[in-house]
Amino acid sequence: MQVRARIEQASPDLTNAERKLCTALLSDYPFAGLEPIQVLAERTKVSSPSISRFVNKLGFQGYGEFQRQLINEMKQGQRSPVHVHGSGRPIHDDYLENFMARATELMSATTGAITQAQFDRVCTILMDKKRSVYVLGGRFSDSIALHFSRHLRLSRPHVHHLPADPEIWPEYMLRMKPRDILFLVDFRRYQPNLLHLAKYASDQRSARIVLVTDKWLSPVSRYAAEILAAPIEIGTVWDSYTPALALIEAVLTRIAEETWHDTRARIEAWDAARMPAEGL
Repeated sequence: MQVRARIEQASPDLTNAERKLCTALLSDYPFAGLEPIQVLAERTKVSSPSISRFVNKLGFQGYGEFQRQLINEMKQGQRSPVHVHGSGRPIHDDYLENFMARATELMSATTGAITQAQFDRVCTILMDKKRSVYVLGGRFSDSIALHFSRHLRLSRPHVHHLPADPEIWPEYMLRMKPRDILFLVDFRRYQPNLLHLAKYASDQRSARIVLVTDKWLSPVSRYAAEILAAPIEIGTVWDSYTPALALIEAVLTRIAEETWHDTRARIEAWDAARMPAEGL
C-alpha cells in the first residue's frame, strides 16, 4: 500500500499533532516526507519523536524506511515502457480475453481508488458556468484531455483545450481568473511542463487545479485542489488508460444529465451552427 493511502487510512485515529503532520505531508506529497526529520518537525511544529511514532503507526520501522518507500514510489512514477515490460506479466494464451480480464480488474479497482465524495466535488465545480475550464494532458494522455474537452463544451461554454505548443500557453494562462479550473491529465512518465503550467496557474492566477493521474501521483499534485488517481498498471509494455477514460466519461455523463435542459439546448444550437457536409 502506498504511503498516501496509509496516511488517509490512519487519519480517523490520529492525535491533533498527527493530524497537523498528516495535513503537511498530503499537501506537498511526496516531497514533504523527503525532508530531514528535523526540518519536517520545525515546519509542522511537531516533535521528532512524535513524527517517529507517527510513521510507526503507518507500519514503518522508522523514518528512514518511510522515506525509502516514498523514493520508491517516485521511481515507479518515472518507469519507461522498457522497464515496465522487463518486470511485467506477459500474456500468453487467449490474448484478447486475458487482456480484457486485466482491464476489467483495473476498472473495478477505480471505484476503490476514488471516493463518491471526490467524484461529486469534481462534477460540481465543472458544472459551475462562472468558471472557465482550461484542459491539457501529456504527450499521450492529451488524447484523453481532448476527448474530455470536446464533450464538456457540448454541456457548457468557456471550455478551452490548450494547444500542444507551450509557446502559445501564455495566451490562455493570462486569460485565467481566480477560481477558474485548470484540468490536467498526467500519467507516468510525467510531463515537466505541465508542472510549470500548474504552478503558474495556482500561484499567479489563483486557478483551481483538477488532476487526473495514476497512483504514483504526478508532481502536479503539489498544486492540485482535487486529485483523481486511476489505476493504470496492467502488467504489459503499455500502461492502460482504460480506467481513466471510463472515469472521464462518468464525469461527462453526470454533468450532461445533471444539466440536461441546458445541455440539450446547447447541442441543438451547436448542430444548427455546424457547417453542412460537402455536397449536401
